[in-house]
Parts: sequence; structure tokens; C-alpha cells
Amino acid sequence: MVAVVTGAGSGIGRAVSLALLEENAKVFLVGRKKKNLIETKQIGLDKGYSGKSFTFKSDVSSHNDVTKLFNEVSNCSNRLDLLFNNAGVSIKSNSIDKINYKDWKNVINTNINGMFLCAKYAYSLMKKQKPKGGRIINNGSISAFSPRPGSAPYTTSKHAISGLTKAISLDGRKENIVCSQIDIGNAYTKLTSKFKKGTKQPNGTYLAEPVIDVKDVAKTVMHMIKLPLNTNILNITIMANNMPFIGRG
Repeated sequence: MVAVVTGAGSGIGRAVSLALLEENAKVFLVGRKKKNLIETKQIGLDKGYSGKSFTFKSDVSSHNDVTKLFNEVSNCSNRLDLLFNNAGVSIKSNSIDKINYKDWKNVINTNINGMFLCAKYAYSLMKKQKPKGGRIINNGSISAFSPRPGSAPYTTSKHAISGLTKAISLDGRKENIVCSQIDIGNAYTKLTSKFKKGTKQPNGTYLAEPVIDVKDVAKTVMHMIKLPLNTNILNITIMANNMPFIGRG
């Protein structure tokens, strides 16, 4: 299997990359910080995983970077079986009137435009290769359904990914390209460590929220990956059982 994982330098992207390497996959580790990508690669080597990894420094919101990435994938492998479309950013919580337009654009450029660009070029490779087909898994969020307070840019971006996933899934039928979305709630990473300390709730109070092991998210992604291409889990939600979600309460 040949896979591209964006945001592979930390958190969920790192966990999924390592799970793929453990299964003997050829993985292109993609992210903005080369140092973090090298750390992911080294962890796989230290654990003795049989897969092979390649680091590729790239900003997914840059059209030029993304075209270079997928040209490299094509030149090195002649095919692509999986895109885990994972890279994303958020900003400090604030009401919409206090959100800087530059910050809004940064979230939209990464979380929507970046996912679009990676899906576009992955789809193109999967369509042309023989045998054609492949799998695209977009990392959504609980925020694709229910927003947190002060999260207009992030929530908007994740709602958009739900539409993108369905559109790719529909268009990909004739090309044997399967598209899915995984919506994750409170996986424990450096970015979500604050959840254990206290997160603002809709009623204005702060609550320490439960988290889950990011390795369990990776196991779920691997289950989706191992399905045959005539089978799709269109949407799946994995979350801390006791976290605020339904009505955010």
C-alpha cells in the first residue's frame, strides 16, 4: 500500500502514519515542520516497523507545494492507494465580532482549500493508475455537527468537509475511488491537552473533559483502510464516551 498522510508530524497524523508503517505500507509523511516529520519517521524505525517512510515538507494550502508533493508520489511509486487528509488548524476561541479576518482566512485556507487540493491531486492519480481506484479519508471533527463556543472559523471549515466528502464519494463511484470522513472527539494530543484542564462550555462555565488515546483513533482509521474498495464507511464518529457532544452537554 502507498499512502499519503498530511499533518503527519504530530497527533492523529503521526499515530495513523505509525499504524500504516507497522502494516508494511509505504508512507509519505507530509507536514509544515520537517523536524516533526523526521521524528515520526524515527519512531517508526525505532519500533522496527517494516514499512518505508518518506518525509515531505509541505503547506497544504499552497497549490505549488501540493502539486510538487503529488508529482513526487507519482514519480516514486506510480500509484497511490490512500490519502489520509488530516492537516488542519484552529485559532483561539472568540466570538465572530472579535475574529481577525486574517485568522479566518488561515483556517479556511488550510482546512478547506488544503483538503480540496490534496483530494484533487490524489483523486487524479487514483483515476489514472492501473488498476485504478483508491481511498480518501478526510479528518472531520465533532465540530462538523456541533460547534464549541467561539469556534466560527473551525466549525465552518469542518461543516464544509462534510459536503466535500459526500461529493467526492459520489463522483468517485465510477472511478473506484472511495471517500470517507472520520469525526473525532477529544483524542488526546498536544493540541487537545487543555481539555483535561478545563474547556469553556456553552453556559460559560469551564469543564475538564475526558479524552481518548490517539492510538484508538488510528485503529479505527486502519479498520476503514483495510476494507475492500466496494465497501465504504461514509461517516464514522469516535469520541470520548463521556465528553459533551449531544447538545454539547
